[in-house]
Amino acid sequence: MTKSNNNRRPVYLTAVGLLVLSLGAVFVVRSFGSESGADGFLGGKSCDDPTQIRLSTTPEVQPLLESAAKSLAAKKDDSTACLQFTISAAPSAKVAKDVAGSTDNRPDLWVPDSSLWVAQADDGQKVPTIAVPSIATSPLVLVGRSDNFADTSSWLGMFSRAQPALLDPLSQSPGALALLAIQAERQKTSATDNQVAAVVVPTAQKLGSMAKPYTDVNGLFSRAGQAGSGLVVPASEQSFVKYQDEHPDSELKAIVPRTGTLLLDYPVVVTAQSNDEVFSDAGKALAAELISNAAGTARDDAGFRDPLTSELGGGRGVGTITRLTAPSAVAVNKTLLSWTRLSLSAHSLAVVDVSGSMAEVVGGKTRMQLTIEAAVGGLRLFPDNAALGLWTFSTKIGPLGADFREVVPIGKLTAAQRQKITANLVVQKPIKGGGTGLYDSAIAAVQAVRSSYDSSAVNAVLLFTDGKNDDPGSLSLAKAVQTLEGLRDPARPVRIIALGMGPDADANELRQLAQATGGQSYVAKNPSDLRDVFISALQSR
Repeated sequence: MTKSNNNRRPVYLTAVGLLVLSLGAVFVVRSFGSESGADGFLGGKSCDDPTQIRLSTTPEVQPLLESAAKSLAAKKDDSTACLQFTISAAPSAKVAKDVAGSTDNRPDLWVPDSSLWVAQADDGQKVPTIAVPSIATSPLVLVGRSDNFADTSSWLGMFSRAQPALLDPLSQSPGALALLAIQAERQKTSATDNQVAAVVVPTAQKLGSMAKPYTDVNGLFSRAGQAGSGLVVPASEQSFVKYQDEHPDSELKAIVPRTGTLLLDYPVVVTAQSNDEVFSDAGKALAAELISNAAGTARDDAGFRDPLTSELGGGRGVGTITRLTAPSAVAVNKTLLSWTRLSLSAHSLAVVDVSGSMAEVVGGKTRMQLTIEAAVGGLRLFPDNAALGLWTFSTKIGPLGADFREVVPIGKLTAAQRQKITANLVVQKPIKGGGTGLYDSAIAAVQAVRSSYDSSAVNAVLLFTDGKNDDPGSLSLAKAVQTLEGLRDPARPVRIIALGMGPDADANELRQLAQATGGQSYVAKNPSDLRDVFISALQSR
């Protein structure tokens, strides 16, 4: 069910609480156990040697955990072991990295904002265990202006019609969960790989390659709320409710697509290297305090739902939700790795066939026109920090009778570079009688990209052709493949991404050329396939 509500309920935070949230301060509290000894600093009797527990938590739940620790300490219950909690705040992705690397910052217990990070905390010896599946929940919602929510049928549909502003999926749970939601809803939408790629690839190219990825959700909310903004922001319901409380005049609203949503679930995770049972019991005791009825009001005031995802009080948030199936650890790893790969910038050379066969008409347009449309459309998918150049090829069209010629040197995609490439593309005409000098052109293009190699980017040759090599003076296919394999350097890879168009494109020939460099080949039999082929080519990087 999709609902939104702008009723507001104040959140009461003390000055100390605000300082804790902003600085990630350390909070220490000792519980009262059964052993006799010196007075505890909270009063009453305490242990001489309490069990020390370092707990790291995502910042937004630190105040709730501190209150739970105080409540546990105040019970003076002999059934509770003598515990001393040191509670600090840190981003979930950072803690996962610390645990995986077994650094000195590794805590004994950990409360991330999402269980998706647990698999990322594998130190090679064991994956941390979950002691308590959830101490609170907050559904992933989409936040934006009403104008951007004309179609709320699915996450994929919303992303294709608006401007998704994702928090960095590699470090922020809402960004990662948004990508996972697109995959999780496919059982309901039956979206194809190409349909998903057509949305995710340009999103990754635009956002993933930013010099400074988005990490400030309130800053994104502020931008999304501006008049005329087309931004939609995947975020936790809790962060949206908090923003509403602090910005009562905001025109933002939150929705959940009809397919459903995923949850931020706040598990208690045992990350200690030993004494798992001791720390697990301590985590369960602390969680029991936080989940108790007594803590419910404070949890609701802070914008969190209970572990059963009961609606927030006061009509806040998005109301009743439909849950998507939670992703597996394999799905999480695959999604994050894919984003990492797609986010890399490009250092590429587009090499376009201008041989005579490109004049053939297909579906009312020449192959040349269709190729140019695909290339111009593909150019829009590259971010500004990518580098791209343009060559054309036929037979004997370049200096000294070469089968290729440089049209625009490889350069950063400034506005001027984009305009130069586009302007030169649209004026290209098939060369009457010109043959397809494919092999020599492919080899020369790989050498050219290698000569200006960028170690921080994906280095590739985008090879557009409608046919197969028919230059009688060129190398044989076997020799061309051998030459390309000889140029291959695993430390400095330059891959051919071959895009064949039309029934005359030789799929076997293109596959062998591409595979010799570790690349991929694609053939579009129909003009309507060209955009999907280009998207697939970028996705295969």
